[in-house]
Amino acid sequence: MADEHAVARENRLYLLLSAPQEVNRLNVAVTKKILDNGCKPLVISLNQPVRVISKTYAKAGILPEMYYVVDAVTRYSGGEMVPMPQIRYVNHPADLTGLGIAITETLKAMPPVHKCILFDSLSLLLIHTPTITAAKFLHFLINNLRLAETSGIILSADVGIDPVILSQISTFVDSIITFDKMR
Repeated sequence: MADEHAVARENRLYLLLSAPQEVNRLNVAVTKKILDNGCKPLVISLNQPVRVISKTYAKAGILPEMYYVVDAVTRYSGGEMVPMPQIRYVNHPADLTGLGIAITETLKAMPPVHKCILFDSLSLLLIHTPTITAAKFLHFLINNLRLAETSGIILSADVGIDPVILSQISTFVDSIITFDKMR
């Protein structure tokens, strides 16, 4: 995983593909690398509620004050939304307007250290929104990250992605990295 070291220094944007059963472990590994590189991550979660993310990260030694979260799962799933300054809730994974606003506002509210977003699941975005809508949203998000000089990593399962959207996304990001299996 040598390429993600460049994320912290060069404001690069990556799409990381892995087997579906490896995405959550890749999320933790990438978050640790982001922190090791002096970045404060903003985790955009379409995959798991913040409560689950917090427990998973805590097991890996990642404390809640070390990251921010935009959670598009808790409200949608009927979970309890605990107000915290580092967490913003969005109604539903398909609420792209709410997601865009929450990401923009959170990035503005974060301390002026180097920032990095971790979008936890392109696969789930594609489940909840039509392909063309997802591609437009990612184009908007990536352009906003570039304007804000913010690095970004988009995680996705490597199966079931429409080749057309993969082709489109490859024009938005700096690099696509495929992981066969985490160690």
